[in-house]
Order: sequence, then C-alpha cells, then structure tokens
Amino acid sequence: MPEIKSILVTGSNGQLGQSLTSLSLDYPQYQFTFVNRDDLDLSNMNSVSEYFKNNQFDLIINCAAYTAVDKAEQEQELADAINHLAVKQLAKITQDQASILIHISTDYVFDGTNHKPYVENDKINPQSVYGISKLKGELAIQSIAPKAIIIRTSWVYSEYGNNFVKTMLRLGRERESLNVIFDQIGSPTYAKDLADSILQMVVSFTAYSNVFQQESVHLYHYSNEGVCSWYDFAKAIFELSNIACTVSAIESKDYPTPAKRPHYSVLNKAKIKQNFDLTIPYWKDSLQACLKNLQKG
Repeated sequence: MPEIKSILVTGSNGQLGQSLTSLSLDYPQYQFTFVNRDDLDLSNMNSVSEYFKNNQFDLIINCAAYTAVDKAEQEQELADAINHLAVKQLAKITQDQASILIHISTDYVFDGTNHKPYVENDKINPQSVYGISKLKGELAIQSIAPKAIIIRTSWVYSEYGNNFVKTMLRLGRERESLNVIFDQIGSPTYAKDLADSILQMVVSFTAYSNVFQQESVHLYHYSNEGVCSWYDFAKAIFELSNIACTVSAIESKDYPTPAKRPHYSVLNKAKIKQNFDLTIPYWKDSLQACLKNLQKG
C-alpha cells in the first residue's frame, strides 16, 4: 500500500468539506488541498481535465455533489453532470494517476421499502432524479476506479450551510407551531462525525493494508447511531435548544414534494465499524454537540 501524503478534498464549501477543513489541522502528516466550484467546476468536463493536468494527488475525497433533491427533478442534466459524469471522470483520473478515491453517496439509492436497516448489498432502487444520479456515480466508480471507497450517508447536518437543524432553529424562533413529517424514518448524520471517521479511515489504510490488497471498490454505510423520524428530530432540536415551538406530526402525503423520498432509509453500519474499528456517536449526542457549537458561533 503506497503511503498517502497529498489529499484533495472537493466541495470544500459544503457541510462535509468544511468539516474536513476544520479537522485537517489535526492531521499535519498530510498535505491537504481544498477546492470549491471556483477552483474546480465539476459540472464542466474541460475544467476537470485541465485541473488534473497540473495537479496530482495520492487520495481524492469527493465531497462535491448536486444535493438540491427537489430541484433535481427539473435540473436533470445538471444533477447528472455533477453526481454522475464528474464522478466518472474522477474515477478515470484515479485510474490514470494510480490514486485512491473516497466518494460520498446517499441513502436515496434505496426505495425505502425495507423494514430493517439497509446493508451495503441490499437491492438499489432510487425513486428520484437525485437518487438515480447518485447511483450512476456509484456504478461508474465500481466499473472504472482501481481503488475506491464509496460511503453512503443520510440526513447530513452541521454548523455550516443550509440544513434541517438550522432551518428548524430559525422556524422554531419565528413561529409558535410547525408541522413535521413523521412517516419518513432514518438516521441523522453530523458532518463532523463523518469527516472524523473518514480521516480515521485514511490513517487506517496503512494499518489495515488488507483494505486495498488488490484493486477493488469498497462500499460502506455511515450515519450516526439510532433511528428517528423528521418529527422526532425536530422535537429534539427544540428540546435541546429550549425553543417553545409546538411540533405536530404529519404524513408525507400532507406535505407533497417534487421528489419522492424513501419512507425508511436506516443504514446498517456494522461493516464500516468492524473494518475500521470506528465508534459512531448516538444521533442525539451529536446533535447536542452541534447545537453547542452553533450557540458559540
């Protein structure tokens, strides 16, 4: 296993990208390069080609994605360009440069009809343009990249950007009551926990050299521990923040959206925990940590 020294992180302005930027200071043994859309436009194939003509890395962590789930129903080409075609191009670049790719995917590759947490080889059946574009990215990596890790995650939130936690904090202070969906079940993911786990995995590549003994693509699931609905999540946000906003539970049919979302997308994390000896925090503990950081900020 060649030693990893240089790491490129795409999507540095996103939640995971900013979390990795913050944590990278704890890993001085690596030379990190963080790029956003201005530095590397993944929707433009020429931009990607030109960038990698002059830059080579041992590892690429692809945090960039088109994540506007509902908007994707109208912007199919753009979603496909970023979530599929650019990923295919990155996979080819890691092949050419003999480097490793870590790519972030989503629970939306599943249709949500399971009644137990999804394992990595469960049937994939995305129900939205966003989910389809992310799945096509996964399949491109599996067919091209010599050494790669795909991590599917769900319900990502953080101190950065726009996300459910920050939206609920804003609405909870503006309104006396809110309606929140209770029939979509999953697990929140604190971006800092995912970023921390990714960096621990990178350190482990040498220690666990069997991870990449031969050319292969590994698929993992990651979210915080525990299960909740969006309703439960909202209630916890308000309780931990001492916000007196009444939350009423509604069904998905009462809040129609352009994109269909999985009703159940809990991810089984046994494989990633076992292979990399990871301890994953409970979702409510991580939520509390995020809310504390938001209060400080």
